Amino acid sequence: MITDEMLKLLAEKAQRRAVRDVRIGLGYTAVLLDDGACGLAYTFRDEAAEGCSVLQQAGTVAERSALAVAAWANALDAVTAAVGVATLNALIEPPASALEVDARELIRVRPNDVVGMVGYFGPLISFLQQHAARLHIFERRPGQQRDVHPAWTAPILLPECDVVIITSASLVTRALDGLLERAVRARELVLLGPSTPMLPEVFAKRRVTLLSGVHVVNSARLLRVVSEGGGTREFGMAVRKLALRLDG
Repeated sequence: MITDEMLKLLAEKAQRRAVRDVRIGLGYTAVLLDDGACGLAYTFRDEAAEGCSVLQQAGTVAERSALAVAAWANALDAVTAAVGVATLNALIEPPASALEVDARELIRVRPNDVVGMVGYFGPLISFLQQHAARLHIFERRPGQQRDVHPAWTAPILLPECDVVIITSASLVTRALDGLLERAVRARELVLLGPSTPMLPEVFAKRRVTLLSGVHVVNSARLLRVVSEGGGTREFGMAVRKLALRLDG
């Protein structure tokens, strides 16, 4: 699994670091390490346990080894897994070759392309509808929007897509491995969102062509936004949006 490979790659650094703070917001989960680094992961709040406690380890996470908490990325519980993935992201130093640019400027779409998008990325939809022949959007709650299908149809339709854009939140639910495997025809394969691990050595071998994520530059501000229920629109200057092509 991708999370296992990430844990192995980051284990040495993780052994030297400790968790200082954890915020499980309604939109995102953030983990702050003792060196000031901060990472993010999407919070699947609809999958939180019922009752007043959504994390069994609450009150004991700070001061734990970053290695121990990062291992939670493999947890079956989505809230616990989000803490693990956020810890992994806090341990990653983005490559110097990453560009501070919107992913829309780097995604390569041709007029005849069929595009599959796992997750609803509003700012990209109009662009893709204008520049591709067809767009399939896969969402857990599809609603009535144009081109939106139930999430369960993604494994069926992804093999037909020339361009595939996948929310990195799928790493939290352990769905990412399977989604990447289904994108057999994709010429362009993109991981997108604040949960994206900027680790080219893990994803290039899986045919991913573009990583698009964030790097937290103002941890205090980011933690406050997460605690107050904010998401990508509210992160503002607390993060840098980064994109990294893996195919030259």
